Amino acid sequence: MEQEKIIIKIDRSGINKRLDVFLAEARPQLTSRSHIKKLIDDGCVLVNNVLPKPHHKLKSGEIVVIDLSKEKPQDISPEAIPLDILYEDEYLLVVNKPAGMAAHPSLGINSGTLVNALLHHCNKLSHIGPLERPGVVHRLDKDTSGLMVVAKCDEAHKNLAAQFKERKVRKRYIAFVKGSLELNDGMIELPIGRHPSRRQKLTVRFSESRDAITGYKATKRFSNSTMVELMPKTGRMHQLRVHMSYLGHPILGDATYGAKSRLISRQALHACTLGFTHPVNNKYLEFTSEMPQDMKRLLEIL
Repeated sequence: MEQEKIIIKIDRSGINKRLDVFLAEARPQLTSRSHIKKLIDDGCVLVNNVLPKPHHKLKSGEIVVIDLSKEKPQDISPEAIPLDILYEDEYLLVVNKPAGMAAHPSLGINSGTLVNALLHHCNKLSHIGPLERPGVVHRLDKDTSGLMVVAKCDEAHKNLAAQFKERKVRKRYIAFVKGSLELNDGMIELPIGRHPSRRQKLTVRFSESRDAITGYKATKRFSNSTMVELMPKTGRMHQLRVHMSYLGHPILGDATYGAKSRLISRQALHACTLGFTHPVNNKYLEFTSEMPQDMKRLLEIL
């Protein structure tokens, strides 16, 4: 397993910030606040050679050292959960994740995830990133359905991760949003960061945020909703849900961002197209997935 030590010297941008907040913004490979808290609790983080608390307020010139080699592994059990596999070779596989399945274990979720299913299916998965996420190159929210690529080896993982970072992966989603979009198509370029008071939620904000870009196209219009294609150019957490909510058109069924619906029990969001270059043979691969039954029913109702 590849290990990594990260050393950060605090400059003006980090002064008076909480350690956990700063790390979430400064090091996207530390993928969540819960992951950062686990690293701190496991003794993997030092500030000036002292074990800190997550709420430690940073000072100019302090040295933060993150030693991922000390991270304690989470016990993840293989589970015989059926997988909808569209493609598989010795380097990677492409799966169609159902709504309701978490991509990987996290606080409070230890079983029933895609990773649990993958560990039962595969003899090997890549080991880059958090230990509870073997093979996971990118994620879909628990209640978002659709296509994910999974890496079986570290080299494939590095290559695929670079394609996502360099915005070379083609991603297309189908969604149903509340209300009627003013324009037929457009581009949303609004930065996203943690909500200042609701830490499990994200929001458009212009400080302590990261750039986020989403293309959209209205494909069908109904009396008080619109079917859209969404093409994210970046991959921020909850990006599509936050952007559409900010426009005043939250995704139907998304209670977190303002569109709880009687017509569907989860956000009506499906990752329907995924295209990338194979990390070994350099051939372009593209996969499509039709809408799941609950979104087909929603379309019929609308």
